[in-house]
Amino acid sequence: MKIYLYDNETDCIGSGSLSSAYIKTQLDAAAGANVEVHISSVGGSAFDAIAIYDLLKKYPGNVTTYIDALAASAASVVAMAGSRIVMSKYALLMIHKPMVGSGGNADELLKDVQMLNVVQSRLAQIYMDRTSLDSATINSLINSVTWMTADQALNLGFIDAIEDYSETIINSALIKKYTDSAPAVYQRCINKLLTQNTNMNTDNRELIEKTTSVLDKIMNFFKKVVNKQTITDKGCLHHTGELEEGCEVYQDEDMTTPAITDTYTTADGQQLAVKQGKVQKVTPVEGAEATNEDEEETVPADKFKEARKPINIQNRLQEVKARLHAQNALLNEARAALEDAGNRLKQSREEIRNEVKSDFTPEGSKRSNKAKTEAQPFFAPQSPLAQQAVKKAIAR
Repeated sequence: MKIYLYDNETDCIGSGSLSSAYIKTQLDAAAGANVEVHISSVGGSAFDAIAIYDLLKKYPGNVTTYIDALAASAASVVAMAGSRIVMSKYALLMIHKPMVGSGGNADELLKDVQMLNVVQSRLAQIYMDRTSLDSATINSLINSVTWMTADQALNLGFIDAIEDYSETIINSALIKKYTDSAPAVYQRCINKLLTQNTNMNTDNRELIEKTTSVLDKIMNFFKKVVNKQTITDKGCLHHTGELEEGCEVYQDEDMTTPAITDTYTTADGQQLAVKQGKVQKVTPVEGAEATNEDEEETVPADKFKEARKPINIQNRLQEVKARLHAQNALLNEARAALEDAGNRLKQSREEIRNEVKSDFTPEGSKRSNKAKTEAQPFFAPQSPLAQQAVKKAIAR
């Protein structure tokens, strides 16, 4: 059975078809069958929201709540009642301090303040029971008027899943995406593993997720263990085995772009003739000997006379060029790391605090007239404890 808590021109949480009395009649009619509660509401009465929350929690059947567009204010409390909470990828969830429209003398207003503090403590307890976040964090989110996207709500524990509308992907299609773009050595190993499994064409999403995880681990393992790098005078070559005739070489670390046709000179003086991503010929440098800088300083003068042949001089130049290229690559990596660190240090505290924010402001809120005077809402808890909790949740 499906129950829709959708605002209309006259009703919001606490009135009409969104009142606790009406929801009770709907649940009585369901008679213990599983229920789906779909929510799209700006909120309303906090007391009615708590009453609906209790009704759904005590209902004997399974209750799943869906946040279809917006669950703001009191509506967010109702959403927390589901044993499973699903949020549309485009929806928003908002929590804030309870409000009341009243007048009177100082004593009467003080009673309202005390009442609002008690109500907030009850609302905070509902959010705490759902998310397992501590009281200080929840109250900081409430005090800040926090708007959450589906990703943020999932990371903080307010919901269980995000509903999207992508087409069903079967395992065979997922595997094909991996194997088609992988080098030959990857394809052979992955296909050998997968041919022994008979569940590759099912639509089971849990199995698809497990398959994706396994494939990611396999690919990462091969990248770490199999991928080798050789610095040359024209850049770095990536390969899976020793550099010999027939070896496949690539320009990128992921080994998806074959090396261009050219002649490459390695740091140890070897010349590699590469054509269409494969080594055609490996030529060692004639007359070249493996020497280090200390040995070169002690070479007799007559040794230089033998090394002055044009071909030897040219080969030595290519070898030195390859070594310089390797050193420049390391320097560029270090420079990039230092620049990135410098940019991070320049970020001010205000920029970091406002890194995740929402510029969405509700219009025509039926909660109270005070809703129109709320400050521009943004996803930025004020206390340091809440800021740390949000950052850790988003980083996961």
